[in-house]
Amino acid sequence: MSDAPIIVHRAAGKGGRRVTIRARIAGLARSDEDVVEFLRRAGLPDAGDVLDDPRWVEWQGGHPHDYGAT
Repeated sequence: MSDAPIIVHRAAGKGGRRVTIRARIAGLARSDEDVVEFLRRAGLPDAGDVLDDPRWVEWQGGHPHDYGAT
């Protein structure tokens, strides 16, 4: 496990991934755009720049940027 403040959890059965920011649920993302919006709402305006930075984001289960069934 990393110390990343943002966790994108494994995909849910019907698609989408839960996102937590500093252990608080931000929502269910179905795309990178959803994750960026959650981060923007949390006060990180350049969120798109950190999605692939493991210091910021830990992708759990599956491949990064894969949100499962649509």
